[in-house]
Amino acid sequence: MSGTNTGSFNNTSHTESTPSPVIIVGSGPTGLLLAGDLATAGVPVTVLEKRPHEISNLSRAFVLHARTLEQLDARSSPTTAPDGRASRAPLSRSLADELEAAGRPLDRLRLFGRLTIDLGALPSRFNHLLVLPQYEVEKVLERRAVEAGADFRYETELTGLTQDADGVTVAARGPGGRTESLRAAYVVGADGMRSVVRDAVGLPFPGRSVIRSVVLADVRLAEKPPNLLTVNAVGDAFAFLAPFGDGYYRVIGWHRGRNVPDREPLDLAEVKEITRLALGRDFGMYDARWMSRFHSDERQAPAYRVGRVFLAGDAAHVHTPAGGQGMNTGLQDAANLSWKLAAVVTGHADPRLLDSYQAERHPVGRAVLRSSGGIVRLAMAKRPWTLAARAALTAFLDAVGPARRKAAGQVTGIGYRYPAPRGAHRLTGTRAPDVTLADGGRLYEALRGGKFVLITPEPYEGGCGERLAVARWASDRRTTVLVRPDGYVAWAAEAADAVRIEAAVDEHVGGRGLS
Repeated sequence: MSGTNTGSFNNTSHTESTPSPVIIVGSGPTGLLLAGDLATAGVPVTVLEKRPHEISNLSRAFVLHARTLEQLDARSSPTTAPDGRASRAPLSRSLADELEAAGRPLDRLRLFGRLTIDLGALPSRFNHLLVLPQYEVEKVLERRAVEAGADFRYETELTGLTQDADGVTVAARGPGGRTESLRAAYVVGADGMRSVVRDAVGLPFPGRSVIRSVVLADVRLAEKPPNLLTVNAVGDAFAFLAPFGDGYYRVIGWHRGRNVPDREPLDLAEVKEITRLALGRDFGMYDARWMSRFHSDERQAPAYRVGRVFLAGDAAHVHTPAGGQGMNTGLQDAANLSWKLAAVVTGHADPRLLDSYQAERHPVGRAVLRSSGGIVRLAMAKRPWTLAARAALTAFLDAVGPARRKAAGQVTGIGYRYPAPRGAHRLTGTRAPDVTLADGGRLYEALRGGKFVLITPEPYEGGCGERLAVARWASDRRTTVLVRPDGYVAWAAEAADAVRIEAAVDEHVGGRGLS
């Protein structure tokens, strides 16, 4: 396993740091969730972030989908408040509970003027999407990671890395140009679309720009929009409005005839014009506190792992903002990878378990590229045949329940399943719903703390210490199910006896078994 060293040092000051089992590069939502999970599991983790220590309000993500909220429901909320005082929140409160209290739910999403996706029909406790700016999510995730003991190095930029059979050596440049060499067992690049980690291991990032000269603005509105989220495409224009919750709204707009470089100056008049074309009016926009242009790409790394180095979030995949799937997909990458890294680092799993990250998450990233790209292309339809295709698809989804539910499952993330071994039970690899257990609790409450949960029809006396919670069905169901820490089924069987259960638990939870 070899890597490529990128960057060189021009300064004389240099320090050698104590090894950390995992180094994460990037402190966006993906890196923060991963850091919090590892630190909570007792794995020392160091986070390198080239930006100063501040949470920016310039992020583009605004929604949390059902599957992401389920993942956050399986994680306990920090016990300290933002001001550093002890939180009065009950210990059973989850990250999802805290974010739900800060955001606003939306139970239906309207696309193309006619198509409405009813999220209230989702088979989830979170049968809605949550409208909440990304920076609010980052605040909660950062507090959790800091409280759990993650080591954050701000204003510290990765300048190169090399890896060998035993670990990874990272070169970094910190405040004042101080250089540092760090050693870790594994490195995760969560450092965005222009990932230095991805470049360092020589991975390409194939794809292309789909939409150029997208405008962004944070503005006040004289007229309150009738909907919590406002989105529409008409002819040559597209616009999206979402509230920050502080009186400002984020505007995202695009006009087919205004294809200019990202560096081209932007004024409020252009933003208002695009919004009027797409939405019929500009809602009296004024007092823009920030405006910018960007281009939207569709790209995916061919591999999410090279030796001891992993990619997650935008470092692994980027796509159009349609459907609000970007931040959500990255958070689910982190949820998949974190428990596996923790199990390997602590000696509870064979390192081959880490191969499943690529096998499980790369197809999901590819599917998200297809679905988000499809939404954008239909929204931007102009030619008669594309307009006819959009109309036909809208009518089809309106009329056919299974197709509509499948589309909702893809956008919200609850419809994905992971590959299962040949001959495995049909539930293996599927998302586990948040069922009520015999003691009155919920499955996702039992998952908190990074545990596996074994649900049985009869009492089970075995176990693997603190890494396994054992529960019974509240119903008379006879299936035995072992649920992974990320809420997917690792193993299931009908009418299994104690010997089979013990073997499955030992394979997936204890010793050095594979999941």
